[in-house]
Amino acid sequence: MFFQHIYDKSLAQASYLIGCQAKGEAIVIDAKRDIDTYLQIAKENNLKITHITETHIHADFISGSRELAEVTGADLYLSDEGGDDWQYEFPHTGVKNDDEIKVGNLTLKVIHTPGHTPESISFLLTDHPAADEPVMIFTGDFVFVGDVGRPDLLEKAAGFEGTQEKGAKEMYQSVQDFSRLPSYIQVWPGHGAGSACGKSLGAVPSSTVGYEKIRNWAFQYKDDEDGFIGNLLEGQPEPPKYFAMMKKLNKVDRPLLTEVPQQRKLSKEEFLKAYSENVTIIDTRIKEDFASGFLPNSINIQGNNSFSTWMGWILDYSQPFILIAEQDKMDDLTRKLMRIGMDQMMGFVEDVNDFGLDLLTSDIIDTNEFKTYLNRDDIQIVDVRNKTEYEEAHIQNADNIFVGTLEDHLDEISKDKTVIIHCQSGDRAAIAYSLLRKNGFERVKNFSGGMREWQAANGATSNCNI
Repeated sequence: MFFQHIYDKSLAQASYLIGCQAKGEAIVIDAKRDIDTYLQIAKENNLKITHITETHIHADFISGSRELAEVTGADLYLSDEGGDDWQYEFPHTGVKNDDEIKVGNLTLKVIHTPGHTPESISFLLTDHPAADEPVMIFTGDFVFVGDVGRPDLLEKAAGFEGTQEKGAKEMYQSVQDFSRLPSYIQVWPGHGAGSACGKSLGAVPSSTVGYEKIRNWAFQYKDDEDGFIGNLLEGQPEPPKYFAMMKKLNKVDRPLLTEVPQQRKLSKEEFLKAYSENVTIIDTRIKEDFASGFLPNSINIQGNNSFSTWMGWILDYSQPFILIAEQDKMDDLTRKLMRIGMDQMMGFVEDVNDFGLDLLTSDIIDTNEFKTYLNRDDIQIVDVRNKTEYEEAHIQNADNIFVGTLEDHLDEISKDKTVIIHCQSGDRAAIAYSLLRKNGFERVKNFSGGMREWQAANGATSNCNI
């Protein structure tokens, strides 16, 4: 048996290519949209991708299953569980609980595991030449290392009211069923630490059924359904705005993108014309470089592993944009964007100094200066972290306005006071600073050290009123 774990750090998303080397056949589970990765792996290992499947209708990335099927001609096997409202709306072979997908000498048994979503399925893999007992289970967003999938995304992100309580009850039963599997079976989930699909995902890529039964919190409520549901729904991170769009695009028949687009570097004239027409400018440089000189009205979203997540939070899918980025980083940035379906890029430019425009600089303050602004009536402190972080510890009198929804709450920020923003360590504050300046706030200061520096300097840890 051939096995390859493919991991996208930017979305903490896992996919898998499993092959029968004797027959030269392979299956891909939960493919990302830039499918050249799978084509290359298959080619290098003399395999033909003959089967494609996924664990559920994803909300956090665009599945590349259909693109991969278009290029390879492989059969597409998707869940027909969950009822009429949870069916894929394009041609596929439907599978239900106890169905089997045969890939050469391998068998993947379908197990319906609702909870995260009604149609969610897992795949129990048996490598018959090695043994007649299953060896792996691919759980998607059902069981993670140290956690289970959240059932509230459909309601909070996609607007399906009344689904989280039902999903939590289904998750409880799915967990009980899962716990009866043999302890030696390897668990390969769809996400790792950093994903918004759970609240406490582990950083280790895989586990076993036995280990999860011992260490995963969800398996400690065997006879306490209410306690399980309460713990499952409590403290879940706020789902990114783009999740609703992902859920829709993964369900419906949409245009396919079978190759990574080659982005065009814009001329000075093209850029200045777009800039004058208020096309959104995303500056992907590190926050320190942005602070030292940036174009008025540009937004600083650094091109790191969180790039696609914050792009999905801040930009509307109908909103064209231009990137400021070095050319050798464009392939990586383009892949990150196409994985969330953000295809409306007009092009890129490299240097903010090329256009003859006056640059702005960020007003950055350190801990000592920040202390001088505390308890003043002419100051508003805005903590742009999420609600859970704020409740664990925050600076006294700070208002909590999460950066992902900042532009929806501009009326809560004073233009008559000096506004000081901060996050945990500076990245989100850099986004927030650029958004406020873009929206006409002139008296803004960025405490870039954030809570991490503040707590280190003041010897505080988790006091909710520091």
